[in-house]
Amino acid sequence: MADEETVLICLPFAGAGPSFFAPWQALAPEGLRILPVSLPGREKRFPEPAHTSVAPAVDDAYAQVTAALGGGDGSGGPVVLFGHSMGAVLAYELAHRIERSGGPVRLAALVVSGAPGPWTPRTDRADGLPDEEFAARVRAFAGYDHPALADPEMRELLLPTLRADVRLHESYVPSTDRKLDAPVVSVRGREDTLVRAAEAAEWGRATTGKLTVAEPAGGHMYLTERPGELLELVAAELHAARGR
Repeated sequence: MADEETVLICLPFAGAGPSFFAPWQALAPEGLRILPVSLPGREKRFPEPAHTSVAPAVDDAYAQVTAALGGGDGSGGPVVLFGHSMGAVLAYELAHRIERSGGPVRLAALVVSGAPGPWTPRTDRADGLPDEEFAARVRAFAGYDHPALADPEMRELLLPTLRADVRLHESYVPSTDRKLDAPVVSVRGREDTLVRAAEAAEWGRATTGKLTVAEPAGGHMYLTERPGELLELVAAELHAARGR
């Protein structure tokens, strides 16, 4: 068991594509493999319209995960789901799908980042605002300015997907109130002004297992600056869980 590879399935935050997670493999501790989910509206799937609600996005992600890892022979190894902000609600719903399916993919843990509990709605919203105001509101939410949004031509290309992601996130309602069996790790940047510590701790209500709350240095987008610390944290939690 100690030598078993664990796959970290990464769900995107609003506007992100799978290439955001590509450098993580070089930083990942031994035994942790990175598998980004590729959703429509970005990178290789740019021509496809982005999902505007959670259910079809989770259907899409589940199909990718089972195709990559299912094997069809019961040999699928343990997976950890990771999602930041919008990605956290996608990961949470995908976790339920995996546990409910009883298939070969085994859920070892859910790692949510920069997100309140799934039943806490976003009250400060950006959906439907004019372009300039929308972009400014998204920047304020994240405390992070994607360089491409500063270029008018690039922004025109990126805004439809970013708008779809924001609509998906802001309209999200959990599909179930059943608790997960897998343990949950809730990570929040220590200086995050968007998600409070108490909101990050709400994830304890989402599982019958253990909740671990971690607060690395940084703001809401701490993971853009020190992803290695996050990956070490995930690996340490997995190691501890295997030792119990």
